[in-house]
Amino acid sequence: MKDDRLQGLPPVIARDTRLVVLGSFPGMASLQAQQYYGHPRNHFWPLLGAIWGVDLAAMRYDERLTELRRRGLGLWDVYASCRRQGSLDQSIEDAERNDLARLKLLAPGLQWVAHNGGESARALREVAGLGLTVIRLPSTSPANASWSFERKLDTWRAAFEQAGLLP
Repeated sequence: MKDDRLQGLPPVIARDTRLVVLGSFPGMASLQAQQYYGHPRNHFWPLLGAIWGVDLAAMRYDERLTELRRRGLGLWDVYASCRRQGSLDQSIEDAERNDLARLKLLAPGLQWVAHNGGESARALREVAGLGLTVIRLPSTSPANASWSFERKLDTWRAAFEQAGLLP
């Protein structure tokens, strides 16, 4: 029998990371590209670009990650692996969590975690239990059509300001 278990992406975290954005689990476009927020309609890269005044979407992926690390931002997901048909969070089954306690080991100066959407926020208490300040942000996914780009931008910008990640 074929193993249909999907494996997530490794963390993008530097020792001096101050804020980590935690997603739930990469969508199919992200898994195929082996890139966080790889779906062309996901608002993640355009939002960060608008917040920082940098055209992240025009950069190569490795350059985007360098820019994130330089600014004290890290990326990871709540789930390490799962079974799922398609890319929607509600289709996640048999999920195995990442060891979120590793966040403090990977980034000793980490102070903030922002959950990108509701499925990620299911781990909110676990992350708060690590002594970190936790923020729940609206999902950048194209499936979150009830929030306009501008409304997401205002919320994300306020969180980045609070965490000290604005230029």
